[in-house]
Amino acid sequence: MGILNVTPDSFSDGGRFYRLDDAMVQVDAMLRFGADIIDVGGESTRPGAQAVEEQAEIDRVVPVIEAISSRFDVVVSVDTSKASVISAAHSAGAGMVNDVRALREPGALAAAAATRLPVCLMHMKGEPRTMQQSPHYENVTTEVVDFLMGRRKACIEAGIRADQIVLDPGFGFGKTLTHNLELLSGLGVLCEQGPVLTGLSRKRMLGEILGDDSASRVTASVTAALLCVQRGASIVRVHDVEQTVQAIAVHLAASSADLQSVSTGYWNR
Repeated sequence: MGILNVTPDSFSDGGRFYRLDDAMVQVDAMLRFGADIIDVGGESTRPGAQAVEEQAEIDRVVPVIEAISSRFDVVVSVDTSKASVISAAHSAGAGMVNDVRALREPGALAAAAATRLPVCLMHMKGEPRTMQQSPHYENVTTEVVDFLMGRRKACIEAGIRADQIVLDPGFGFGKTLTHNLELLSGLGVLCEQGPVLTGLSRKRMLGEILGDDSASRVTASVTAALLCVQRGASIVRVHDVEQTVQAIAVHLAASSADLQSVSTGYWNR
């Protein structure tokens, strides 16, 4: 899953793809490098981020989703928590809903169920503006799994098919470095419950490990994505598509007796 933030304030690429032409150039590049899904977000969820009005978010994401859907053969995911944005994105051609609040906002669950699209449910403790203020867990892996199981149950009861639900442990969302590392170590526990999406790309936790405040962290991000795949993740959400696809291709090739079975198809490019 390639990340496309059409926001002025996202932590890593805020403002870079705010213009439609710039966004389309980035989408084309990510697809050439091997992305299978493009995740379009119109509201930053970095720590301290300010809320965005519904219409402003719609105005940001809908033209981009429409343009991608008309120009490229790719699944477009909308990264949102708002019911109205979910509905507008679906009408514009989105093929997946990716919600950091796990469809808990007013009307979001019903709106997602009405689209009949696959959904990704993420765990987050608190809200983006305050989530990193001393988060506490007794057992982070158990609590995250329990929360996501509860949200999956709510989705199924609302009419969303079980085979259309993806789970995201929410690395960096209301979690300390220790929490994040414990989650990464125990990721297989969550993967046993169903398809899992992980997003570690350029996260602050990587900077904390490296002692580096820069925003790139490409090598660390690729390493983290590969570790998630090795632990069972089905989707990795990344900024650096080319480098991540290469790493996963080598991993899959080394794990297979038949190079032609490499699912990314990287060697045929």
